[in-house]
Amino acid sequence: MIRKAAEGDIREAARIYEEILDQEDQRETSYTNWQRGKYPTIKNAEEAFQAGTLYTGKENGEIYGCIILNHIQPPEYGNIPWTIPGEGEEILVIHTLVISPAWSGRGKGREFVAFAEKTAARLGCKAIRLDTYEGNLPAAAMYEKLGYRYAGSTLFHFQNVIWETLKCFEKRIS
Repeated sequence: MIRKAAEGDIREAARIYEEILDQEDQRETSYTNWQRGKYPTIKNAEEAFQAGTLYTGKENGEIYGCIILNHIQPPEYGNIPWTIPGEGEEILVIHTLVISPAWSGRGKGREFVAFAEKTAARLGCKAIRLDTYEGNLPAAAMYEKLGYRYAGSTLFHFQNVIWETLKCFEKRIS
């Protein structure tokens, strides 16, 4: 079940961030390009919780993933040739969708995307937008399979911490 995060979920979100970073340390290539201690951190989860934008998935008593959903479009989105116009609350943005490595391969990422789409429809949004690191081939493939259109790539100064090229996707909601 996916729901708005409770305060006790903040540490669980941070645990999943660390699990993913641990997994990344063991690979030759990085799917996320995240940097330990810089992004994502417990502070990011706390800020999203305080803003009411952190959601968690829980099954069998265990938090298996989380997502941040809001209307904040990074400034770099202005470089992307979006085909679905919209500003502010017309667009729902997916940020930091993470699934614990122990739960990967079970369709949990797709469940979070479906939840985001239902949330966008309930809020009357025109579209969902998101970005992912250019090297995150599994995420890009999942979004395309779920009907998201690749809109373009651009250099981001992600969270004012990491310089990277991110691929941007969009999907009409109506």
